[in-house]
Amino acid sequence: MAPSIVHLPNGQTLTVTPVFGGIQFKSNDLSTHHNVFPPGWTIILHSEDEEDEHVPKPSTAAHTHPDLDATPRPAEQQTIRHHVHRYRRPTLRNDHLFFSSISNPSSTDFRPASSPTRQIAMMLWATLWWYFHQPTPSPYLTTPASAQTPEEGRPKGEWRVNINREGIFKGKHTLPKLERMGLIASEDSTVGIDPDDGVRSTGEGWSKMFISQRSFWQLDARIYLFTLPPAQATSPYPSVSPAVSRAASPNRNSAILDTAPGAMSHALNRTSTPPGPFTSGSHLPTFYPPPPLQYTFTNGIRHPIRPKPPRQGETIYTRYVPSLGQWLSFRVASLSPRPVPHRGPTSVSEPTAPFGPSTRDSLRAGTPSSSDCSILTVKGLSLQQQQDHGQQQQQSSEPPAPDTLTLTDAELLHKWMNDPRVAHSWGEAGPLAHQEHFLRHALTRPHSFPVIGCFDGQPFGFFEIYWVPEDRLAAHMAGGAGAGGEGDWCRGLHVLVGEQAFRGPQRVKVWLSALVHYCWLADSRTGVVVMEPRVDNEKLRRYCEGVGFYREREVAFAHKQSNLMKIRREAWERPEL
Repeated sequence: MAPSIVHLPNGQTLTVTPVFGGIQFKSNDLSTHHNVFPPGWTIILHSEDEEDEHVPKPSTAAHTHPDLDATPRPAEQQTIRHHVHRYRRPTLRNDHLFFSSISNPSSTDFRPASSPTRQIAMMLWATLWWYFHQPTPSPYLTTPASAQTPEEGRPKGEWRVNINREGIFKGKHTLPKLERMGLIASEDSTVGIDPDDGVRSTGEGWSKMFISQRSFWQLDARIYLFTLPPAQATSPYPSVSPAVSRAASPNRNSAILDTAPGAMSHALNRTSTPPGPFTSGSHLPTFYPPPPLQYTFTNGIRHPIRPKPPRQGETIYTRYVPSLGQWLSFRVASLSPRPVPHRGPTSVSEPTAPFGPSTRDSLRAGTPSSSDCSILTVKGLSLQQQQDHGQQQQQSSEPPAPDTLTLTDAELLHKWMNDPRVAHSWGEAGPLAHQEHFLRHALTRPHSFPVIGCFDGQPFGFFEIYWVPEDRLAAHMAGGAGAGGEGDWCRGLHVLVGEQAFRGPQRVKVWLSALVHYCWLADSRTGVVVMEPRVDNEKLRRYCEGVGFYREREVAFAHKQSNLMKIRREAWERPEL
């Protein structure tokens, strides 16, 4: 196993390295020269299977006669031995994991976590984030009944990893607390008969804990991820904030000082953009449970009072996509007259976005970073580079397209909606004023909100996320979309990809599965996500089916005939990685 870098959703990174007897996770954001050991933790990960799988089976040749008079062994004497071997690749159900040691950062730099159990939960969540990014094992189960069945026809099982009651998890309250936090589960739902359970030790009922891939990807990272506050206000080390929560001041070497005032400088002056989903001034988890139910009526439809959507410009989802080597994020669209700056991590070291990754390492080294907002200008080029730059401009027969980072959201919509390909599906082509009106209407609809999708901070598409019970689609749902039908929490999606560079089947799988992922995370009561693409959009229908949607039937609106596509939480496994 080679070392690897794990990108957590809040922008922090971990280095995962095999060590003697286990696998070490080192936090790159907490590493300081004051530490004797690198802050992080070590896990023991191994695979187990039954011993009879490694013992040659007895011969069943024609001349072999079983002893029919032999007395069978009592069931209590037929103990099953397990064969333990080194972890090489994930198995469907035989992997076992526990923490062997934890190394905390120096107390001179960071305050200890106020809740050790919550810190363990964060480490376990990050470990599982790495584990469930590994290659998916074969889903087929081999049982005595299916031994003769071709593999493709065998029953399928859920990918899960077992959590052993060993090492750090031996504490009498650790596993019960992790189970209450929803991080691990057990198929044993009894109280148990051990009166010392939780008094002197953890009972046997906690010995078979696990977590499945399906349940892990439905856990909101905001429950588990948090950061350690600095030990003192005068600490020379910057606060480890998740991603970038505010713009860095340009340094004296930044080329932005040579840039004429324009869209970029307007973006830098825009300080009202809300922070990302993991930003916390108190360095605590940012997840809040849903409020008690209250109901209201819209157009005669009874439905729950909806929580207010995130604010304009606020990032609602962010995740590193290994197959693309880029960060995917979604933020709420904005009517701001200035471009909305990207306030999250990116995979590029070049300053292609107004705001880049954390400046922690650069501040420690005393060197400028991508968060210094350095923008390359012709003035900063050498003579040869300027000549090459001029030749490239002369060779271009068409004026360069405006960089999407310099456009407001209304201008982005104006560009995308006037693309003939997009106009054919959306029918919203027109002048900029029309797009501004369209965006204003989208921001004031009580049951939906508009979203801009970005890869590495570069806007690529427009989406709408809506509650189905209050939408016109509810009239076409079987039994209605409210109680007795698909539920009060059913959500729907409208999708648009405007940038040609970000089209293609692989990217569609990534952003479409991520939108579904967001719907599951946004409210655990949402059990169904729907889409209603026009019937002549066969390509989008195939893309939907590629991420797990199924076509239920056609529905007729006043303006279009649509395929009703659905995906259910219980059938969803994970976002595209």
